[in-house]
Amino acid sequence: MIADSTIAVVGLGLMGGSLARAVSARGARVLGYDQNGAHLDHALRDGVVHEALERDLKGMEAADVVVLALPVDATCRTLPVLARRAATARLLMDLASTKRSVVACAESAGVGEQFVGAHPLTGSHRSGWSAGRASLFESARVFLCPTSRTTPAAVLLAEQFWRELHAHTEALDPCDHDEEMAWSSHLPHLMSSALAVTLRDAGIPRSALGPGGRDMTRLAGSSTAMWSAIAADNADAIVQALSAYEAQLRALREAIATRGEEKTRTLLDEGREWFDGEMGGETLTCDHLRRQR
Repeated sequence: MIADSTIAVVGLGLMGGSLARAVSARGARVLGYDQNGAHLDHALRDGVVHEALERDLKGMEAADVVVLALPVDATCRTLPVLARRAATARLLMDLASTKRSVVACAESAGVGEQFVGAHPLTGSHRSGWSAGRASLFESARVFLCPTSRTTPAAVLLAEQFWRELHAHTEALDPCDHDEEMAWSSHLPHLMSSALAVTLRDAGIPRSALGPGGRDMTRLAGSSTAMWSAIAADNADAIVQALSAYEAQLRALREAIATRGEEKTRTLLDEGREWFDGEMGGETLTCDHLRRQR
């Protein structure tokens, strides 16, 4: 599928740049655009993007597949353009980390039949064209979130697209996706940033940290434009996750402040059991999370 296609990639940072590299290496003709002119120039000079799209995305009309690799707010702003520029495309996808609002925007824009929201669970704390690599999606888990109007043909094309990149797809309802990501992805990222700011305020540079500290703060180096958009778009679910984490921090602080060695050890034991794969307590399913609101 990829080798016979003209694929437009809008946004040539880590995710879009990696995707452009991957499909170009598999023989696709790649059309590209990035508001950062340096990214686009590098992509053209590297021979990954074969033709630049105009700022208004003129030229996209030739694409069989269009992929938006933009922050979620920019994705929603761009979707109406696809209704004008990509009416004949067989498949439209995005790579944003939230899906409920994107899928709704696709339906409102009138491109719901061709659209499949995609979220590859892969990445890096680095951003920009230079951070990308063609192998980024290999063995990755990719959530596919169709609209209520997506055609079976478009879903099959999306599955084939990611299969050719050696990724594994899993269909998921957009609302369920966002609630799950609030816990498994968004919470760890925001914890990392909050920890980084806490260390900064204490006068501790990252260079002073050991390997564990560097691991925990690595995600603080991620794109602020992308993560501020994620936080705004998935605020309700993220606030619930942050509140649960705050409760654990309060319990730990209380145990340590009162020299409650047994309570401290219990929390550490429970954390280790989770790490070792022994889930304690109630599993937080999406239905459970909704009931807690």
